Amino acid sequence: MNSVSQLDQVKTGPWNGGRSPWSVEYGKIMMWFFLLSDAFTFSSLLIYYGAQRFSKLTWPDPDLVFQSVPGITDSGAPLVFVGIMTFILIMSSVTMVLAVEAGHRRAKKEVIWWMVATIIGGFMFLGCQALEWTHLHHEGFWFAQIPTAEKLKEFFNGDVSAVAAQQFANLFFTITGFHGFHVFSGVIINIIVLVMTINGTFEKRGHYLMVEKVGLYWHFVDLVWVFVFTFFYLV
Repeated sequence: MNSVSQLDQVKTGPWNGGRSPWSVEYGKIMMWFFLLSDAFTFSSLLIYYGAQRFSKLTWPDPDLVFQSVPGITDSGAPLVFVGIMTFILIMSSVTMVLAVEAGHRRAKKEVIWWMVATIIGGFMFLGCQALEWTHLHHEGFWFAQIPTAEKLKEFFNGDVSAVAAQQFANLFFTITGFHGFHVFSGVIINIIVLVMTINGTFEKRGHYLMVEKVGLYWHFVDLVWVFVFTFFYLV
């Protein structure tokens, strides 16, 4: 299987650039550069959240804020729903691995089915996130908005701080929204790659390298969620 394009062949002319660094395809290197820059952005947001969280004497308790399962119960099930969301996203990462592995074998039908499973997993995660946002908005949390003073007592163990609640709300919707945008972008890209697979584009190219590059992005999105989950739901 030839996964090296003409642009990646060794160039011998004085102005041709020589060998590709680390013998890695150019597009894959650029994907790694993009993911590195994106990691800096997420890191900055999470570090700021951590600074706000630990500079306050009190903070909304995740077990009290995230204790509902939409459509089943409004309380008494702390972190159950977000656990389901996390499981769905991790499983979508597994199906993406299987799609990449099938691509290495040039098994077109398997790539298609595993890509479809990954896309379904992405949509399910986004649907769960929309339900969670809707529930929190119903409780009174939103950008520049928090529940009434009486309602706010339900989300704190001990002293209540409106400032801490507002910081929590702003950062929660900003960071999870930014991550959700990445998931949505990944789903759209996966759909495009799926259509290209169905049309036989990669069969004509002789490799499924694009599936692997999209897989890198999807795994990055899953990895970022692990940190978001830790910061917001566990700490």
